[in-house]
Amino acid sequence: MTRLILHPDRLFPPDEAVRTIARRLHDGVRGLPLISPHGHTDPAWFAENRPFADPAQLLIVPDHYLFRMLYSQGVPLEALGIARRDGGPVERDPRRIWRTFAEHYHLFRGTPSRLWLDWVFVEVFGLDKRLDAASADALYDAIDAALKEPDFLPRALFERFDIEALATTESPLDPLDHHRAIRESGWNGRVITTYRPDPVVDPEHPDFAANLRRFGEVSGEDVGRWQGYLRAHETRRAYFREAGATSTDHGHPSAFTADLSPADAERLYARVAAGEATPAEAELFRGQMLTEMARMSLADGMVMQLHPGALRNHNAALLARFGRDMGADLPVAGEYVRALKPLLDRFGNEPGLSLILFTLDESVYSRELAPLAGHYPCLKLGPPWWFHDSPEGMRRFREQATETAGFYNSVGFNDDTRAFLSIPARHDVARRMDCAYLARLVAEHRLDEDEAHEVARALSYDLVKAAYKL
Repeated sequence: MTRLILHPDRLFPPDEAVRTIARRLHDGVRGLPLISPHGHTDPAWFAENRPFADPAQLLIVPDHYLFRMLYSQGVPLEALGIARRDGGPVERDPRRIWRTFAEHYHLFRGTPSRLWLDWVFVEVFGLDKRLDAASADALYDAIDAALKEPDFLPRALFERFDIEALATTESPLDPLDHHRAIRESGWNGRVITTYRPDPVVDPEHPDFAANLRRFGEVSGEDVGRWQGYLRAHETRRAYFREAGATSTDHGHPSAFTADLSPADAERLYARVAAGEATPAEAELFRGQMLTEMARMSLADGMVMQLHPGALRNHNAALLARFGRDMGADLPVAGEYVRALKPLLDRFGNEPGLSLILFTLDESVYSRELAPLAGHYPCLKLGPPWWFHDSPEGMRRFREQATETAGFYNSVGFNDDTRAFLSIPARHDVARRMDCAYLARLVAEHRLDEDEAHEVARALSYDLVKAAYKL
């Protein structure tokens, strides 16, 4: 078995002088608490505080970063325990799933998933053997045994990771029972929700009609009419704020916005509610709703997040067999300057609005996003997201955005993960990469080291806390 060691200088520059600066900067931020303001972990973990089932269910089955890579190399999703829509046979033995994963672990060389998982193996479970076919059973047994211990319950790990605040993401239809249970349990861990209205905003969502009916029921509003539909959002936003929410999130296909007259918006909504909207009208409605959400955010203070640019469920055969979110979402080209103009014409100069922009199209960093955030008071840049949440993606982001937007028009880091144990691993990568970038600026005499220490802290902790009102 090969030893697994996390090198203390991982991700730092190879030049010794610059690396020494990066070490000093990192020493100043490595122990700061973690703020996780946007992600997709399950609030039931913290409400119920039950042991995680087994290594496969914890680390492999829920993680589309992992099984999309394995699928690309011919490993069927059934072999990884992914449930089929038709109820057909899939692998149920968690040890066999783990062995399959271990046999293919070499596929992740050079990827952020490898960085995150190795960190988890060493720092969370104290393992010192690299995962492969030969070590699979030994590592499985060690992790499985640990998960049965009180120190590995969800709340204990939350406290061990020094998470100051963690936000999950829920639909407006969610009753938020788990969040209520957390608050009433007496535990002092801060787990809050995020308002994600996509299922009742996107007319092209496969369950939109049923969702809209349910939206009216849970809000107590008449969603058959435009004004009642808007009041339903306001009602549910208030409900989410009572559960701790400080932000909304919008996963639209594009950053397109619109600002229709009240009469035109009412006519458009009538077609949407009747299920008669064309694709162009569906896009127009989504764009109008971004502007409506900005209006509501000015009223209630919730921060907006826009995550556009994913073509979801690209693999039709996989969608039919397994359903949505099976690792087949792909980035598409984005445009922001013209797309956001209707919203910005109305609200762009409002200091009370905060809209955090993300992208899956790196070509817009320096051409569009940094100039926009470097001008409009309401705009901030979110960190590299999804496909670009990687060391090279973080480096490219800083190099392309900083010259125009600076550091303080960004919001630090958020992990945006479903994989709970990867949260501290992802923050570790982000802090190291930011310190490496800042060390280069110090070495090139573009920044004094005392300023670099201040920026490193801001990027690791201060900016995200302020941006998300935490």
